[in-house]
Amino acid sequence: MDTVFLEAIEFYAYHGASDAEQQVGHRYRVDLRARLDVSKAGHSDVLLDTVDYGALAALVVREGRASQHRLVETLAERIAEAVFATFPVERVWLRVAKIAPPMDAICGAAGVEIERERAREPQVR
Repeated sequence: MDTVFLEAIEFYAYHGASDAEQQVGHRYRVDLRARLDVSKAGHSDVLLDTVDYGALAALVVREGRASQHRLVETLAERIAEAVFATFPVERVWLRVAKIAPPMDAICGAAGVEIERERAREPQVR
């Protein structure tokens, strides 16, 4: 498997455990690695033979803003699900970070990393 990656996709959204966070909002940063075979694209030089990283970034931003969640874990799951629903990738790794989260400490970012694999249909015998 090969990897198409995007680093530091940023957007502003209204996620958070508290009602105040959901009203004020925060900046979020997403890093993404999509695993798939890009050998055909490497030979053909045709965008349709790989994943368009511009479309992938647009999906991350759209999903990040689509609805409010209490947890970044939920946001990460929704992004991963949307990637699988839209692109022919076998595995996705995401880091979703809330930049400068509200807490009683100075912290540049806090968040979650997840890795998910495309669900397989059971084999019928």
